Formats: sequence, C-alpha cells, structure tokens
Amino acid sequence: MNKNAIIEGIAAPLPIANLDTDQIMPKQFLRGIDKAGLARGLLYDMRFDEQGRPREEFVLNQPKHANASMLLGGSNFGCGSSREHAVWGLQQSGIKAVVASSFAEIFYSNAMNNGLMLATVSEEDMKRLFKEESSSSAPLRLRIDVENLQVISSTGSARFMLSDRHRNMFLHGLDMLGASLLHKAEIEAFAERWYGNHPWLKNVAALARDRLNRQSGTQ
Repeated sequence: MNKNAIIEGIAAPLPIANLDTDQIMPKQFLRGIDKAGLARGLLYDMRFDEQGRPREEFVLNQPKHANASMLLGGSNFGCGSSREHAVWGLQQSGIKAVVASSFAEIFYSNAMNNGLMLATVSEEDMKRLFKEESSSSAPLRLRIDVENLQVISSTGSARFMLSDRHRNMFLHGLDMLGASLLHKAEIEAFAERWYGNHPWLKNVAALARDRLNRQSGTQ
C-alpha cells in the first residue's frame, strides 16, 4: 500500500467558521526568511493569553487532544491572506489533515502543494463528526483513506472531494513542480513544435539581455 494512502490520528474540534490565516499564523511570526519555528505561532492568540500563558479552555491545550494530528474545522477554513506560513505552521505542529465542509481557495492550493491533506465533506457529515467528538471523553480517532476518498470514524464514513490531480500529487508526494515534471517529455515536445512555428520568439529575453549588454559596453 502507498504510504500516503492512509492518514490516521486523533482529531481536535475547531468549529470556527471563517477561521483566517492571520488567526492560524499571526503576522508577528512571519519575520523569518525560512520556514523554521512556525509551530510556536500556530493559533497563538487562541492558545495563549496576553502574558503568554496557555489558555486551558482552548482545545489544543486540553489533555484529550494533546496528540491531535487532525483538525475538524469550520466552513471556509483558511480564508484571508495567502500566507503559506499557515500551512507550514500546521504541519510543523504535527497536523497532517484538516476535515471541513469548505476551504478558502488559496489556502487549499497551498495545502495541496505542501502535502497537507484537506478533506471536504458535507455539512451533515461535519455535524455528525462534531457530535461524535463531543459525546465521548475519549479522543475522536479518524482514518482518512485517500485512495477511496473516505473519512472514517467509529460511527460511519464520509466521502470527501478531491480532484484527480491533487489526489495523485498527494499519493506520490509531489508538489506542483514535481507533478508538472511528470509531463516533461510532452512539455519539451510542445516547445519544440511551438518554436519551430515561431522561431522569432525563442530565447527572446536572453537575446534582448545580450543586446543591451553589448550596447552598454560600447558606451
């Protein structure tokens, strides 16, 4: 079995509609020049008070969800700015998947490109999952079957939507660049045909740069 085909873990409920990327990863954690250290910023203002002390009532600070690797999210999860740091912070905190009834488009693309699974299920299935999670003192365990597009819990299963392109990217551990390179031969063949029919367009930028360099060198 493909190692990426199954995701299993504890799911923590975060039933907040329109949770935006500034809440997921506040702006003060975007000052670095790389991806490192973003786990600390994840949902910071929800997790900690003004003195930096953990808020006991927040779901990820509770013992029941201490080992959560999935989130049950509200509708339009990840709206707001396009910061990719929100996805990186979730992953660095151990979150492997988010299940919700809808996601913001840019956040969805960022997640798929970085291997964070987003499972879009119906509103009815979300209500059932939230009810199942809240009705027990034990943590809710989910199994996400990426091959068969199913979110499975002890009370049943929910089908989720995923395009063939994103499904294949996830199963094979590819980002958009890697997925594009699978078609390298077709891309090169197209380029050869195109430049064969439009030779004056080939290497236009390089030719223009060289001409400008020659002109500046003679002045």
